[in-house]
Amino acid sequence: MMPDLHDLEILLRSDTPIVLIESIEEPRVVELFAGLAVRLAEPAFRWSVTEGLRRIELDTEPQSRLADPTEALRNIRSTQQRGIYLLLDFHPYLDNPLHVRLLKEIAQGYADLPRTLVLVSHALEVPPELHHLSVRFGLRLPDRQRIMGLIREEAKRWQDSSGGRSFRTGRDAVEQLARNLLGVTESDARRLIRNAIRHDGAITREDVETVKRAKYDLLSPDGAISFEYDTRSFAEVAGLGNLKAWIDRRRGAFLDPARTRDHPRGVLLLGVQGGGKSLAAKAVAGRFGVPLLRLDFGALYDKYIGETEKNLRKALATADVMSPCVLWIDEIEKGVATGAEDDGVGRRILGTLLTWMAERNTRVFLTATANDISRLSPELIRKGRIDELFFVDLPGAPVRHEIFAIHLRRRGLDPERFDLARLAEASEGFTGAGIEQAVVSALYADETAGDGLTTADLLREIADTQPLSVVMHGQLQALRAWASGRTVQAHAPEEQDDAAVLGRDVAAAMASAPMEPAGEALDAQPPGRSD
Repeated sequence: MMPDLHDLEILLRSDTPIVLIESIEEPRVVELFAGLAVRLAEPAFRWSVTEGLRRIELDTEPQSRLADPTEALRNIRSTQQRGIYLLLDFHPYLDNPLHVRLLKEIAQGYADLPRTLVLVSHALEVPPELHHLSVRFGLRLPDRQRIMGLIREEAKRWQDSSGGRSFRTGRDAVEQLARNLLGVTESDARRLIRNAIRHDGAITREDVETVKRAKYDLLSPDGAISFEYDTRSFAEVAGLGNLKAWIDRRRGAFLDPARTRDHPRGVLLLGVQGGGKSLAAKAVAGRFGVPLLRLDFGALYDKYIGETEKNLRKALATADVMSPCVLWIDEIEKGVATGAEDDGVGRRILGTLLTWMAERNTRVFLTATANDISRLSPELIRKGRIDELFFVDLPGAPVRHEIFAIHLRRRGLDPERFDLARLAEASEGFTGAGIEQAVVSALYADETAGDGLTTADLLREIADTQPLSVVMHGQLQALRAWASGRTVQAHAPEEQDDAAVLGRDVAAAMASAPMEPAGEALDAQPPGRSD
């Protein structure tokens, strides 16, 4: 027996008067109940505002006179026949007190005459007075075995429709397709398989990539979770030696499907703007070799109370379905900052996120970035919710040397033609973003230069630019003071300037508060906060 059919039979035998099913697979739900009606030898009906009431396990004419929701409920209440009644898209009518009362009376009479009401819609919020009479049921997502069955069914259908032509594929491509379809509904999986096959009667690696992109669009149509195609390799990220080594040590454990506990959970990258935190987040996904999902807090917020948290839960559930993956939250402090001006939304968002971070058992590696630690709750950065807190400082001379080479190479210029050591020395205090902008500005300064760009051109742009370390000197020193002793340096010692290391040591000595163990409240005022 199909798992969903078995679960529904158990549910209906448990004497539950109202069943709530949130699903976009309405035809599949109707099909399940038609089969269940035959199995239980019990009549089953479906109602819609377009057709009225009709039997679903028999080919009968619809009772169109019962298309009005009030008349349909009155008819169900007055009938003396037990049965199952599917009310399709009934959610717009649940704000009518008369409809609520009729539903309640039908449900309360279940002990004398079992009439099961099944509300089916893409979204269902029932009135409080029906909660104790209702139970929710969710259709299972197809597992790998079922998806392989769908692939065989659609391959045979294509062969039958094409006059018996042979179906072409490789075992590796089929395995990848099945793996990438985990997490979508059966209806969507079948449609995506059909689209992959129908043009050429084959499943190829290109089909797998197309299906993967379509899957991400399906799972997050509201845009709260987006699929980032632009992952990077560690070779494209200069410096961050300590972070790279930390990730490499945990890569095997994260990717091991047999490992059922103690998965690497995630990191928080704190540092100056333009220091390479976002690029590092993309490189973590590239190093793990898993999809990169980005959570957009701006797309979560809703004016109705409770909807924002619901949107976040759905977004996090999407990430769980996509595991193994990396979930990137950029500038996390903007999404979970708490204050009186947001009517408590920030606190509820934070609570939802903290619960998920602590309780998840899926292989979702959280990579969050932050510029302003003062807006983050201590609970968010304690061990157990994240594995480590890294501080991304300004790049040292060896890293700046590498950054110049990377950006010149990306623009078709040979780094060997430039005095990179001199450029690295001249750009002390620059972030990676500042160095990239210097390269871009130098190219724009003389559009005819092209391959003629010289070290002197770059030095001139560097001299005309105030680096972030000068513009934000006070904030940077305060950030270093807070980070010293509380965080792990993302750059390895050999990647940093001596002056920068000395500056951090001085800042740490000036910090007014003692360093607390991980997980306890922060004693010191973090940078950016005023008393």
